[in-house]
Order: sequence, then structure tokens, then C-alpha cells
Amino acid sequence: MTADDSYGRLDDDDYPAYTMGRAAEILGTTPAFLRALGEHRLITPLRSEGGHRRYSRYQLRIAARARELVDQGTPIEAACRIIVLEDQLEEAQRINAEYRRAAETAKPQTAA
Repeated sequence: MTADDSYGRLDDDDYPAYTMGRAAEILGTTPAFLRALGEHRLITPLRSEGGHRRYSRYQLRIAARARELVDQGTPIEAACRIIVLEDQLEEAQRINAEYRRAAETAKPQTAA
């Protein structure tokens, strides 16, 4: 990937643009917190060619939600589980909405 290609990817939410130190700084937390999120499999950072953890903006949003829950007194294990369940619920609601739209468009139109 060239430098020009890298600049174009900066708008990509999944592009691993942030080092662990920078991610921790953005979140106002420690690298240990980010490592703990990885250990609990909430986020899995990509690795640079040198083996360093790299985080995307999407992963930072998830980590920020985890930090919010932990700051409110939720144990990190529970915070990770809550976030996974919230994500599953959101996906299920999205699928249900798609099914409802499909069912509405499939209903035969009756003349009044």
C-alpha cells in the first residue's frame, strides 16, 4: 500500500489507523485497559508488520462504550458482555425491520 492509498483509507471506520498509545490517549485510558478488552474478546486489534496493535475508529467507539460502563462501576467482564448483547439486539432489530418491510410490500393490495 502506498502513502497515497493510506490517506484515502483514513475515512474508513475499519482502517487500523491508531497505535495502542494513541488509542489509549484518545480514550483517556491506559494501554492495559485496551489489552483487557482484547483478552475479553470485545475488540481484536489488527497487528502492524512489526507486531504492534493497531485500532480502527470503529474499535475505538466500542472501547469508549466499555470505558463508559466501567466508569459507572460495571466490571470489565460484564461491560464486554453487555456491549456484545447490545450489538446482537441491534442486529436482531434491524433484521426484524427488514422482514416487516418485506412483508408489507408483499401484501396484496385490495381495492376499496
